[in-house]
Amino acid sequence: MCMLSTKATCNSHGQDSSYFLGWQEYEKNPYHEIQNSKGIIQMGLAENQLSFDILESWIAKNPDAAGFKRSGESIFAELALFQDYHGLPAFKKALVDFMAEIRGNKVTFDPNHLVLTAGATSANETLIFCLANPGEAVLIPTPYYPGFDRDLKWRTGVEIVPIHCTSSNGFQITETALQEAFQAAQKRNLRVKGVLVTNPSNPLGTTMTRSELNLLLSFVEDKGIHLISDEIYSGTVFSSPSFTSVMEILKERKCDENSPMWNRVHVVYSLSKDLGLPGFRVGAIYSNDDMVVAAATKMSSFGLISSQTQYLLSAMLSDKKLTKNYISENQKRLKQRQKRLVSGLQKAGIGCLKGNAGLFCWVDMRRLLRSNTFEAEMELWKKIVYEVRLNISPGSSCHCTEPGWFRVCFANLSEKTLDLAMHRLKAFVGEYFNVPDINGRSQTNHSRRRSLTKWVFRLSFDDRSPVPGR
Repeated sequence: MCMLSTKATCNSHGQDSSYFLGWQEYEKNPYHEIQNSKGIIQMGLAENQLSFDILESWIAKNPDAAGFKRSGESIFAELALFQDYHGLPAFKKALVDFMAEIRGNKVTFDPNHLVLTAGATSANETLIFCLANPGEAVLIPTPYYPGFDRDLKWRTGVEIVPIHCTSSNGFQITETALQEAFQAAQKRNLRVKGVLVTNPSNPLGTTMTRSELNLLLSFVEDKGIHLISDEIYSGTVFSSPSFTSVMEILKERKCDENSPMWNRVHVVYSLSKDLGLPGFRVGAIYSNDDMVVAAATKMSSFGLISSQTQYLLSAMLSDKKLTKNYISENQKRLKQRQKRLVSGLQKAGIGCLKGNAGLFCWVDMRRLLRSNTFEAEMELWKKIVYEVRLNISPGSSCHCTEPGWFRVCFANLSEKTLDLAMHRLKAFVGEYFNVPDINGRSQTNHSRRRSLTKWVFRLSFDDRSPVPGR
């Protein structure tokens, strides 16, 4: 007889996904320039480590904030004692102002409609708890962040139904895909409660178009369901088109408190990606629905942000000179690093979706598959992890419908390490297309090589089509 709960023993956490298995292999053999130069290079971690120097410089110049002082006087006891789970008012005000600044101040946010959570993971799960019951469903466009299988399903009992998007239009959402997903849920007797999107997209590294956002709003309005927009990468947009928040589209559509959509659109935000602070565990839910805000605030007591963290970040985000400089400089650095990755991929004969945001590229390795199957994708992924010694995330872990796509991160490692990773990959591709036969003679697959070369240099018919080096 099992002595544990069903929740403890069920296998719905998603920990056996190749996304997490790649991390486990990296942890067994992590690359280090000196101590383990032949180890696995971590390119499966979407961390932004490019602009720590800006934040560290500010902290050095503002010792009171990090030292828990106000005007030179210690406030340690004040911060150490129990705090209301609504959060520090100064931090909530600074955070909504920062969110508005990232969006070009085209929209504003009311701190009274903001719920603080311990990261975006907690924010997304809390929203699902508020909006759906066990056995109901949310629709998510593919490919999507592998962690959603854990964040949205494991404890809530809610199902994910994929909105299948394809490379034919750069993985953009279509009316047909939305309707097919809704019908698929109905065939499974699942009541659909909402659509969740990431904008900018993880793993695509692209921003959603205005037409996609309008399509989504029209769809959820027609179906009488919710829309969750996970916008944790909103500050990482480094090239055109610029970021457009769903709240901006709501404003353009003249939605207000009298509109049925006013209470059914919810935004998730975090400082993990834009400021590179995942260890600080700072997330937030923004909703115009008072009942959602009230319920989510109560639930937030299970995952609060420490008062010390809130105090430090309220001082940091209130410095408008800092935030203006950080946003601009960070985006420049992301653009340069992404360009370096794309260039390295191109030299290896590999292309990717044209991206303009995020900490990763959506890389097209379909030409390296021995067959157009997910079994072949996993075979290639294992070669890359164990032989090339790079941890990247296979598209199947992101529920991509087409084998051969991989998410490759670029902002969590140095330029030198990135160059080494590209050197390893280029050598692998060279060997892949130049394998000696049984007599030791080269038996290059000329037809595949010609096809690959032609593909690498072809022009794009669409800005979001797979084109390397752009």
